[in-house]
Amino acid sequence: MAFPAKLLNEGEEVVVDLRPHWWFFAGPASLLVLALLALIAVRAVGDWAVLAAAGVVLAALLWFAGRYTRWATTNFVVTTDRIVYRSGVVAKHGIEIPLDRVNTIFSHQSIFERLVGAGDLVIESGGEHGDEAFSNIPRPARVQNQVYAQIEADQQRRFGGVPGPDPIAQLDRLDDLRRRGVITEAEFQAKKAKLLDQL
Repeated sequence: MAFPAKLLNEGEEVVVDLRPHWWFFAGPASLLVLALLALIAVRAVGDWAVLAAAGVVLAALLWFAGRYTRWATTNFVVTTDRIVYRSGVVAKHGIEIPLDRVNTIFSHQSIFERLVGAGDLVIESGGEHGDEAFSNIPRPARVQNQVYAQIEADQQRRFGGVPGPDPIAQLDRLDDLRRRGVITEAEFQAKKAKLLDQL
């Protein structure tokens, strides 16, 4: 299922909408194939062996169906404003990271993951949770580049192509205004908290 358009903000567009990599199915698919082969192999052994193998096939099918349901209801989305991760059928689990809060993105791939084109992303943000890890991302380096491109485009939209004001310089100016009595201590503390959130 594609990311619902009704969850987008006004003027926001989806740039990347991903499901987990097909490697997500490796475990249940392997068990299902082995169980089917075992069922074929034990047909001549006796009814009890066929029943046991059929039970394993049924368990593998249920595991595969559950994994498919998780796959179909998981979205890793990059929009022009944020990164969104949603999963779950009945109970939904979601994470949203505004692009202007993203500090660093780390990608990790084992040798095997490089061969199949899967990997993990860790997004370090200025939010209260800090690092968020996402696994089974298809082509993580490409997604990482897309996120950085959207961050740059977002900054250009907001600041007209020039870097935003330096929060440290703004703090110095605010402190000067407080010392001169232009703003109160309470106003200084409130604005200081907002600026520190941007660091």
